[in-house]
Amino acid sequence: MDIRSRNEEIDPGVSDRQVDSMQAKLSSHRTALAFQRTRMSADRTLMAVIRTSLSLIGFGFTIYQFFRYLRESAGAPQLLRSEAPRNFGMALVIFGVVMLSLGIWRHVAFMLELRADRKTFVDRGLIPGEDKFPVSITLITATLLLALGLIAIVGMAMRAGPFH
Repeated sequence: MDIRSRNEEIDPGVSDRQVDSMQAKLSSHRTALAFQRTRMSADRTLMAVIRTSLSLIGFGFTIYQFFRYLRESAGAPQLLRSEAPRNFGMALVIFGVVMLSLGIWRHVAFMLELRADRKTFVDRGLIPGEDKFPVSITLITATLLLALGLIAIVGMAMRAGPFH
């Protein structure tokens, strides 16, 4: 239904009630889109946490492997204490895993709050309830990376497993 005439004035044949109804629908649609934008923003924030954590985990593991290789090569054992590279590398990996854990925890807490707010809006009829919040692929990725980081810590600590 087009409520505007060619000169951008409201068509006199359209009642005020119809105009108010259309404005309410548009407002409802914009609010629903705002919830989706907020959800995507939370995913982008979690992606930033993933990037930083992955860098810390990867750098820590690389330092561990490099110094282990250096220590095992000829003439290097006396240059480094045997535990120094492992401890430094593991500290970086642990820091990355802790940071990722906190990021996941904050993301889940925020999303539960956002879903509760959205449900309140849907229950009051302020936004349409048809659009759903899909499962966050970013959260699944973060959880898998967390598991990988924990496996790396165990492997480095016990000097066993796929990361030794």
